This record gives sequence, C-alpha cells and structure tokens, in this order.
Amino acid sequence: MTEHTVEFVGRDESITVSETETILSRCLEEGIAQEYSCRVGMCLACTAEIVEGEVTQPAARGFTEAEAENYALTCMARPQSDVKLDRGKYPPSIDEDVAAEAGAGDAAADD
Repeated sequence: MTEHTVEFVGRDESITVSETETILSRCLEEGIAQEYSCRVGMCLACTAEIVEGEVTQPAARGFTEAEAENYALTCMARPQSDVKLDRGKYPPSIDEDVAAEAGAGDAAADD
C-alpha cells in the first residue's frame, strides 16, 4: 500500500495517508480539526486548495473539472503523491457566491 505525506500549509500539521483512504478520514483518525459536513463531495465544507501534489477525487461532484485540478474535497480526495493543502480556500466561483450571500444579508440588515 502506497502512502503519501499530506501537509497543511500555515499549520504545523502533517499526516500520512494511503492511496486507498481519503484525506478527511485520516484527519479524523489523527485528531486534526478538518471542517466537513456531508462527507459525499457536495457541500464543499472540507475544501482545500492544492498547493503542491496530486489527488484523485472522482466522486467530488461539488466541483467543475477545472476546479478539481486546483482544489480538493478532503472527504473524497485520495493522495497520488505527497501533497500540500491550504485548508479553507475555495474556488473563485464559490467565494463569489459566499460574498453575494453576505452582501444580501447586509442589505437586509440595513432595512
């Protein structure tokens, strides 16, 4: 079984993950506080930007193909090499949606 190191940028945390397990499952086993919700690749709560390395995540339905090249859903992602991830980073399309929702809430609060 091939194992790879997954390092979390900006934090003093790294784990060893086999190619047959998800990054999230190993985080939970190791006591690393990785956000998640649905665990089926849809909610995007566990998103991390791929800074370095490669993952496979064929069931990550929450991303477009282009987004899946640069971002990982840790609940679906399995490392294919040593990986560096920046947790809590979302694709621009997701960030725009969050900003729009926040703006709508601010407008309602101003009324």
